[in-house]
Amino acid sequence: MKKRNLFIRCLLLMVLAVGLAACGSTSKQSAPGEYVDDSVITTKVKSKLAGDDFLKSFEISVETYKGVVQLSGFVDTQTAVNRAGEIARGVQGVSSVKNNLNVKK
Repeated sequence: MKKRNLFIRCLLLMVLAVGLAACGSTSKQSAPGEYVDDSVITTKVKSKLAGDDFLKSFEISVETYKGVVQLSGFVDTQTAVNRAGEIARGVQGVSSVKNNLNVKK
């Protein structure tokens, strides 16, 4: 009887261990915290762009995925493109910036 109870306990522990290991994040999956971090980065970048006197009149779209910020939209000058990129790079958590802003002609 004691061996049977020991066997059942070991079996349950193995099932639990396998179940917990299956919940871990892999390179193909994103952990739930990554989505929160990306949304925080997006909010910070949008806030800084809106607070900048030179850029606040432009509609600049900001998207973030795994710390990579993508800027898109239209601005009047190349200076605005460069300034938006600098601001986005200055936000904590940003690993790189894809600056797809276009200058209106």
